Amino acid sequence: MNTELKIRKSTFKHVESEIFAYHDTRKEIIRLRNEIMYGREPNENIGGGRSNIPGDPTGRIGSRLASHKKLGYLESTVEAIETVYNRLPEAKKRLVNLYYWTRPQMLSWEGIAQKLHVSRKTAFNWRDEIVWAITEQLGWR
Repeated sequence: MNTELKIRKSTFKHVESEIFAYHDTRKEIIRLRNEIMYGREPNENIGGGRSNIPGDPTGRIGSRLASHKKLGYLESTVEAIETVYNRLPEAKKRLVNLYYWTRPQMLSWEGIAQKLHVSRKTAFNWRDEIVWAITEQLGWR
């Protein structure tokens, strides 16, 4: 980890919470996309007749998908986590799986370090590097 560029404690905790929630976030993205694409469209023609302008439902859906702020935030977060995760060596991927994505969590940091065949300090350093890399990918500080 680059010691010159420290991240704030609150940012570190937030990135960790995003890693913990990764699988739920992916489900939320799917739910939001389906809601935008297949949900009811608002009726803009209240009390009027037919419009003489041809409709473009595909364009409207595309615009809503591209401009939906929550969806954009969730997608960028998931993309950052996946990018960093895919670049990790196998041992660090196991750390992410053991610490962040195993439910219920039954292992302490000592147990995780033993499973990875490293010291507790090394496991913490790996965690810090992973969180720092995701923070960099997101452009946060």
